[in-house]
Amino acid sequence: MRKSDRLFQLTNLLRVHQPITAKRLAEKLSVSERTIYRYIDDLSLSGIPVYGEAGLGYKLSDGYELPPLQLSPNELEALVSGVNFIAALTGKKLADSARSLLSKIEAVLPNGVTAVSHEERAIKIPSSRRGTVEYEIWDKVHSAIESESWIDIAYGAESGNITQRVVFPLGLFYWGGKWTIGCWCSLRSCYRDFRIDRITELMISKNNGELPLYVSLENYIAMQEKVKVY
Repeated sequence: MRKSDRLFQLTNLLRVHQPITAKRLAEKLSVSERTIYRYIDDLSLSGIPVYGEAGLGYKLSDGYELPPLQLSPNELEALVSGVNFIAALTGKKLADSARSLLSKIEAVLPNGVTAVSHEERAIKIPSSRRGTVEYEIWDKVHSAIESESWIDIAYGAESGNITQRVVFPLGLFYWGGKWTIGCWCSLRSCYRDFRIDRITELMISKNNGELPLYVSLENYIAMQEKVKVY
């Protein structure tokens, strides 16, 4: 990464997390504390109003704002593609937030710079899932993860049989065409994966079970790596 990009990242970190120590900045940028001290000096020499407070860390002067956002054509296309991926392949709540984010970014781009129009994009993201049952269920799963809620699901197996499960959802995973939920299954007392497109019904469970203390997204991912799912 170029030094100018590092300095831009550093300035953004100062704006968001101030006051912040040199040690924490070094961790976030994966550099040494000595490098952070040099970067702080570089920012000061370039006119960025950064200063340190003993025992607290570095801060920017009140009211300081970064200049208009500068994005290369490839960076802008990556941003637009990412936003449209979220808008088309997740759920309504996150899709609306993604489109709102894009409009905010467009608002701070320099005059004459706009996001690439849909017709001109080389990367096309289909939006056929909007309004489907899967689209609505994705939203419900996402909300359950945020609220740390158990859910009751009706799940269709490959055989066509529908089973009822009570699960604690830990994370949503996209596999290039299919979304799955990584979760803890109360019936099997172990981690399980369920495809979103095979869930026919979903509701917040009224009979929340006791979640084992060792159950977490981190441990679920470790289990997946152990059995070489990834």
